[in-house]
Amino acid sequence: MKLSTNLVVDSLQDVANPAKVIEDLGFESLYISERKHDPFMQLAVAATATDRIKLGPEIALAFPRNPMVLAYSSWDLQQATNGRFVLGLGTQVKAHNERRFGLKWESPGPKLREYILAIRAIWDCFQNGSELNFHGEFFNFNLMTPMFNPGPLAVGPPPIFVGAVNPWNCRMSGEVADGFHCHGFHTARTLRENVINNIEDGLQESGRSRSDFTITAPVMAVMGGNQKEIDIMRERVRGMIGFYGATSYYKNMFEAHNWEQTFNRLLEKSRNNQWDTMADEITDEMIDEFAVTGYFEEIPALLEEKYGDMLDEVLIYFGEPEKGDPDNWRRLVKAFQQHDN
Repeated sequence: MKLSTNLVVDSLQDVANPAKVIEDLGFESLYISERKHDPFMQLAVAATATDRIKLGPEIALAFPRNPMVLAYSSWDLQQATNGRFVLGLGTQVKAHNERRFGLKWESPGPKLREYILAIRAIWDCFQNGSELNFHGEFFNFNLMTPMFNPGPLAVGPPPIFVGAVNPWNCRMSGEVADGFHCHGFHTARTLRENVINNIEDGLQESGRSRSDFTITAPVMAVMGGNQKEIDIMRERVRGMIGFYGATSYYKNMFEAHNWEQTFNRLLEKSRNNQWDTMADEITDEMIDEFAVTGYFEEIPALLEEKYGDMLDEVLIYFGEPEKGDPDNWRRLVKAFQQHDN
């Protein structure tokens, strides 16, 4: 199990130094989410500032970008990173596609599947000189002249990860993608039942094994260098669980653990703007289902005990290694490296 992290900054000038700090600390991968800014521009800066760490969006919105445009951007980043780029893709929800990007919302799962296959066809043209002749329900590409073909890469095309929660998309990811970004709010039980089992069904359909696929997820860790730090972190995690638990989407997760009444109380508090009391509804038992608790050196083994072989990479909630105490992060990274060996 590898340790990765993400980076959230508001300007291109703020990317290079934190990216280099994160790399020097020893993290496996650095992901940049698409929020207020274009992740590909920030990744381009990170690519020139680092030498070893894997880089990618977690995740980039697929549908606002044409597959050909994204194929070019990804090709350039794969070249700039010397093979360290990971293309993460997701659909976002209907409201954002229609109302923020002005797009037609149509069969998002099958459309994303075709999107991935289209990019692969374009990359095959770039890498191997094959004829571009892709025809699907949503996309058609059949023109590529030498002037517009960037040609092959010594490192080959990048892997494609999918970020999703829908069971159909999880199965589809196992069938056609190289990896998967899990949503961070989960318990080990609900992750297995709702995500991992579906991914493995897709892998079986494609004739691949679990070792051919990378699964990464944010995880909650109540950790610290002493008991006081652990107690402070525990209350932060309690508050986060309460905040997420007030969202209707997560009702099934609470029901899976027979916590229906807790969910109902959280939902009622959200409707009455009682945000500051939500943490009171979260018991220690619930924290133990959502998180692991221990000193920095204990976290890798505790995560492995909780998740087994489900995850290949983890990101720690509340983690900002570029801002936090570097000694603590070095302790955690070292623990992961020693445990992995």
